[in-house]
Amino acid sequence: MRIHHINCGTDCPFGGGLFDGRSAGPLGHLVCHCLLIETNEGLVLVDTGYGLKDVRDPFPRLSRPFAAMLNIRLREQETAIRQVEALGYSPADVRHIVLTHLDFDHAGGLEDFPNATIHVMAAELEAFHQRTGFVPRNRYRPMQLDEVRNWRRYAPDGEGWFGFQAVRQLEGLPPEILMVPLKGHTWGHAGIAVDTGDGWLLHAGDAYFYRDEVRRPDRKCTPGLRLYQNMMEVDRRSRLENQARLRELSLDQGAGVKMICAHDVVEYEAARAGRPL
Repeated sequence: MRIHHINCGTDCPFGGGLFDGRSAGPLGHLVCHCLLIETNEGLVLVDTGYGLKDVRDPFPRLSRPFAAMLNIRLREQETAIRQVEALGYSPADVRHIVLTHLDFDHAGGLEDFPNATIHVMAAELEAFHQRTGFVPRNRYRPMQLDEVRNWRRYAPDGEGWFGFQAVRQLEGLPPEILMVPLKGHTWGHAGIAVDTGDGWLLHAGDAYFYRDEVRRPDRKCTPGLRLYQNMMEVDRRSRLENQARLRELSLDQGAGVKMICAHDVVEYEAARAGRPL
């Protein structure tokens, strides 16, 4: 099983280091960190980032307020479909897409892979269709899902995994890929765990946003990302409890679990280069 770390979207919010913790100028640098996994069952994507239609005709597929707030930079070469092609594959080789959640910057490329089976928590799809309130209407964009038909929905009722409960094995996928419920950022948010053969890799999605929220005993987060997390959360208690459990797991050297989130550029660069996180 081979894992490719790909960035499927760049955001440059005003505030620089107040968001990403390192930029010296006025603009920050956030990524949409996705995974492309080679398996015996074909290619598997974990999240898609922005898609071709988002790039070519962004509104109303994307929310204008959120696009302005994040200062989104839409680039065709960063879409998952173009990166799949750049690796020598056809979009039809992508058989499965496993979603951490359905926010616009995680699910925008679903329509670029019409033959893929889409795996998501049932609670997330339900929340997407309800879209009640300012944040849900702007985070969940119906046009991004208009042509998506092949869904697999999961309830949180599986096995245990390093202290997390209700972890699901996914239909049609090898047992090395698991969905780990991490409610809080959204109602159906999940992490995706992959057994690499040399330990586990957990894509935690938006369960945390900044590299120093894990791998250290005291949580540290930039003001901009702390504010964004608070604005987007649906269940603060669950979000913070799950984040604390992730932090504990990240500090457990015996567990052998490497952890990444969706938007931290330093984590993404380290993962791409094969450096320790």
